[in-house]
Amino acid sequence: MMLLTGNQTGSLLAWYRIKTLFDKGVLNEQNASRAVIIKTFVTTDLQKAIAEHYGLRCVETLTGFKYIGAKLGKYERAIPELLRRNYADLAEQETRPLRLAHSSFYIFGGEESYGYSGADFVRDKDGNGAVVMFCEVAAYAKSRGQTVDQLLDEIFATFGFFAEKNGSLIFEGAEGAKKIARLAESYSTHPFSDVLGSKVVEIKNFETETIQDVEGDTVPRERMSIFELEDQTRIAVRPSGTEPKIKYYLFAQRRPKSGKFDVAELSRIKAQVADKLDHLWDWLQKDAHSRLNK
Repeated sequence: MMLLTGNQTGSLLAWYRIKTLFDKGVLNEQNASRAVIIKTFVTTDLQKAIAEHYGLRCVETLTGFKYIGAKLGKYERAIPELLRRNYADLAEQETRPLRLAHSSFYIFGGEESYGYSGADFVRDKDGNGAVVMFCEVAAYAKSRGQTVDQLLDEIFATFGFFAEKNGSLIFEGAEGAKKIARLAESYSTHPFSDVLGSKVVEIKNFETETIQDVEGDTVPRERMSIFELEDQTRIAVRPSGTEPKIKYYLFAQRRPKSGKFDVAELSRIKAQVADKLDHLWDWLQKDAHSRLNK
């Protein structure tokens, strides 16, 4: 038995929905730029790679479906008022052409932690809809003689292998809260310059910088830092809002230089990337304790 992560399940759903809408003629080269998927900053970049391959926009938000819901409200308001009267009562078949013609057609949205939605008429995590969507993906895989993980490998072979690892450091009590605050502050005042021999090429500090998404909307301030390394590794760090911990999100990828990965190559790459993420997490834990002891 293989456990799919929230990132992997979301990527399967996003890919299948985009592909199917193209197959059915709902999306095409002329209107693809109107279509959009939404993911959080700490969700896999595989979804961005899939969207960009098909000419769609990939919008990133902070963690929390309220931010995805806010985007859907914005897309609704972009439709001329006369055409969107009684919008909430209209069927999907009626709102879809309005969004494609005047606004943005939302295809899929999700978080890395098993939260998904597939239509703008549900503006929160939709467990029922997610199950229906996943069953259709599984049926599609079976129709091709594949298991779901084999279909996922086909996606990896085409778009590149993307892997993620989450970790956290727990500090209990009032003293622990001070440590979390000190540690989070240290990533702002003393950011990484290189990590395991790979230079940091970009830093986004969501607490101190004004950051805009791809649509030009300002992202709300949050205590989170994201470090992009020259080898395309990404590290996000943020204190939990509900638990006595500081969270780390690690991302690594390997893109095919030409064509696709073959089965043997993909297997090797999976092992190499998994080892890299484990090594990175060990390094981050040691670095964190070093920062607290200074």
